[in-house]
Amino acid sequence: MKLLDQYILSRFLYNFFTSFVILMFIFIFQTIWLFIDDLAGKDLDLAIIGKFLFYYMPTLIDKVLPLTVLLSSILTFGTFAENYEFAAMKASGISLQRAMRSIVVFVAILGVGTFFLANNVIPAAEQKIWNMRRNIAKLKPAAVIVEGVFSDIEGTEMNIKVAKKSGDQDRILNDVIIHQKSKTKLNTTVIKAKTGELVSSKESDIIQLVLNDGHRYEELMPKSNKEKKKQPFARAKFETYISNIDISSLNDQDLEQESDITTDKMKNVVRLTKDIDSLKENNLKQVSAFSKNITARMGAFPAKDLDTTYQKVAADVMLKGGKEVKIDTAVVDRNDIASMLPVWQKDQLYNNAKNRVSNILNTVRGKKEELNKRYEIYNRHILSLHKKFALAFSCIILFFVGAPLGAIIRKGGLGLPMVIAIILFLAYYFIGVFADNYAKKGAWHPILGAWISTLIMMPLGVSLTKRATADKGLMSAGNLIDRITSLFKRKKSED
Repeated sequence: MKLLDQYILSRFLYNFFTSFVILMFIFIFQTIWLFIDDLAGKDLDLAIIGKFLFYYMPTLIDKVLPLTVLLSSILTFGTFAENYEFAAMKASGISLQRAMRSIVVFVAILGVGTFFLANNVIPAAEQKIWNMRRNIAKLKPAAVIVEGVFSDIEGTEMNIKVAKKSGDQDRILNDVIIHQKSKTKLNTTVIKAKTGELVSSKESDIIQLVLNDGHRYEELMPKSNKEKKKQPFARAKFETYISNIDISSLNDQDLEQESDITTDKMKNVVRLTKDIDSLKENNLKQVSAFSKNITARMGAFPAKDLDTTYQKVAADVMLKGGKEVKIDTAVVDRNDIASMLPVWQKDQLYNNAKNRVSNILNTVRGKKEELNKRYEIYNRHILSLHKKFALAFSCIILFFVGAPLGAIIRKGGLGLPMVIAIILFLAYYFIGVFADNYAKKGAWHPILGAWISTLIMMPLGVSLTKRATADKGLMSAGNLIDRITSLFKRKKSED
């Protein structure tokens, strides 16, 4: 039996690693296409691009590994069934569960390793990717300038917008608008030019921004208040305007220099658990404080010992028609108190109430957006925590889907097994994507969002394993017809 276990495991491992390498290459090319704007035409070294892709590879594990397990299990057991090797095993008294034993041990170890990757390697890789994408822009100022929007050049007090970039390394700029900030951080200078060019050399720490055919507008800041009221400014026309940008501090920038920003994907289980408790406590404090504030501002909630419908008039003397009127202390309807006031006071009362309610509603709407963002961050942390466990468990579940499915369809190779594996994986993946989106917005609990795709695959794996063990096909059309026929016979006998 040890020889048979080794044979089955070796076939599975061959299919597993072959599928893993092929799928990883496919997803890496998809990654290049996804980040083509960040990498192409930025004058980046191949070493930088290679390091970026290397750091991005662990983040593909949540897509590549489940699909690899599903595909390799279908290929292995489909080949066994197609070559009648599985039939020979059954003739020798070896069941499907017994044949899967060595692979089950490997998949269990793989699940533990997957959790280690999701908990330690993937968060570190996410941090590296974040830092590289952030620092590439600092190293390459020309890459920061985006067509059609204002872009800040790191390390300078300059904000620049261009209509179009062209030429070698996008150095030629068209329709340039520059906002320069003063020492007081105020935007006092605007420069407009029809064309511009970024001129630099590898030996120099200075980039020259050469502008052609434009105007320079500068708001003057006089000391006297009289002159300030006139709002003076200076305007100058130029044919060529040269601005020097010092990038010496940027050239020493390390691409992997870490930032203080951390997202939920950059944290391990210990950090996520701690942050979830902190976020929950902070959110409850925010809601409680806001609730008390709104209650105090409204002032519409009576004390608990008072009746909710009626209350006594506090004073015996009220103003009516501008005169003091003696009123007997009595129980009156709260809704009729306004009718006891003069018309001008009644209108003033209603207007004040309307304004207060309008202000409170605006405050509630603004706070609602803030609280929704806070709870979305909270939900994201719970999702990230449980997805680490769900990813490890999904590898085991998808094996129990693929192995019996391969034994049932009895097809090896990369034809039908590949099609079935992709269809099942797409169903699994898109269910997870929709569940993630619903969970982040609070439509359902984030724990369910992390586990639902795996939980849906679990009964499918149990059903397929039972059918493969009992030598049943994928769809028992004969049994279905027999049941329908027996149902009609039963109805006929009752009539």
